[in-house]
Amino acid sequence: MPAFAVTALLLAAGCSSPPRSDDRPAAAQSEETRQHPDDSTAAADRTLAVAAAPATTPTATASPDGSGKRAHKTSLTVSSYDSRTRRAVISSGGTASPSPTPHATGKSRGAAVGDVIASAPAPGAPHGLLAKVTKVIGETDKGTEVQTEPAALNSVLGDETARGTVPVDPASFDVDKLLPDVKVSWAKSGDVHVGPKGATVPLGSLRLDVDATVPTAQGAPVSAAASVSGYVQVAPQVDFKYGGQGTDTAPGSAYLGVSGDWTSGWALKGRAAASTAPLRIPFAKLHADPVLQVGPVPVVVNLDLTCYVQISGDGKVTVDVEQSLKGDFKAGGTFGPAQGWTPVSSADMTSTPVRTSVTTAGGVKAALGAEATVGLYGTVGVGADLAPYLRGEASGTVTSSSDTGTKADASWGVYGGVDLSGTLRLQLSIFGTPVFERSIPLGSLHREWKLAGGGTTP
Repeated sequence: MPAFAVTALLLAAGCSSPPRSDDRPAAAQSEETRQHPDDSTAAADRTLAVAAAPATTPTATASPDGSGKRAHKTSLTVSSYDSRTRRAVISSGGTASPSPTPHATGKSRGAAVGDVIASAPAPGAPHGLLAKVTKVIGETDKGTEVQTEPAALNSVLGDETARGTVPVDPASFDVDKLLPDVKVSWAKSGDVHVGPKGATVPLGSLRLDVDATVPTAQGAPVSAAASVSGYVQVAPQVDFKYGGQGTDTAPGSAYLGVSGDWTSGWALKGRAAASTAPLRIPFAKLHADPVLQVGPVPVVVNLDLTCYVQISGDGKVTVDVEQSLKGDFKAGGTFGPAQGWTPVSSADMTSTPVRTSVTTAGGVKAALGAEATVGLYGTVGVGADLAPYLRGEASGTVTSSSDTGTKADASWGVYGGVDLSGTLRLQLSIFGTPVFERSIPLGSLHREWKLAGGGTTP
């Protein structure tokens, strides 16, 4: 998410979005269907609403293959799960939605062979559970113990369609600070905010401030000590789409990605040490498991963000540069029967130079970015790396003598830019799509712009 900015986060030019047959919000389509129940077009549109799940999220089950039953809410819950043996204990309790199958109404203590269970995070399954019951082992004091195997979303969503974008609650992130001077701030509705900048952070946004020293070039004066400081502010969203049953084995379309608004401001000072490869310094790791309510089905999304500082250069140039940057980004994968899985990545960012100074011939580049991964039920589907950066360079010579004074024959420049790259992973087959043989690169998106420069050394 510092690039998610935090990332992250959750992860730049020309926004693109997953293909959709109808750009109306799902809620508007549902309302139209209610108002015109006899309209054949409206009746055929059964798009499921996609929204943030309530705090207490009911488990959903789908009946055995071939029964013709759709997924429905149930009183069954996952009391425990062992990821090594894939055994779960299923118990019943509470009030269930009406269901045509007795074991889903609480009349039985567990699930039946062939049932597919979709659960929010539960004991032993911190990233949620989507599994098919293959064997009923027996009763325990906590419920029915069953053997399971992994299942796919098409086994619970079937020929339904669903589409939506859901903001991730900034308060739901677990933050692991990797450097001592990292501050976390966020704000949410209800005038709830945390951290030194929380009162000024926009609603729904998460902000990380960092102040880090970086290795200084050998022989550089004390005044050229190198450091990076700044902040990343991001409002991450999960983008989800399921396009119904396209074939007997795969949905007609699918999409999973992460997007959001991004704001950052950072400064690079001093003369960083030379490095043969970019030096990456992670300063915070963030994790959240937002649950999407897709009709009756809880879809658990796993979002990880690693915020980092990255420095590269020849150890010769001394800089004092600062910029602010604002924009949005999107990274994900979209599926269609004809083309299979293809990447989606875009960013639209603009920056403003606040301070620019480059001395001595050489070059340096500093990024304040974030790596983000997004997946479902504990399987990583999309990885993205969003890296807004500053780059300074100078060339030429400066001579000085008592006769002629100081003469400069040099040029210098300061540039801002953004890099976005990533990968689609094999685990995206969790949608029920065919497994591809290798990970698919998202491609590399690169954009750079000049902030300042001149024909003489400043």
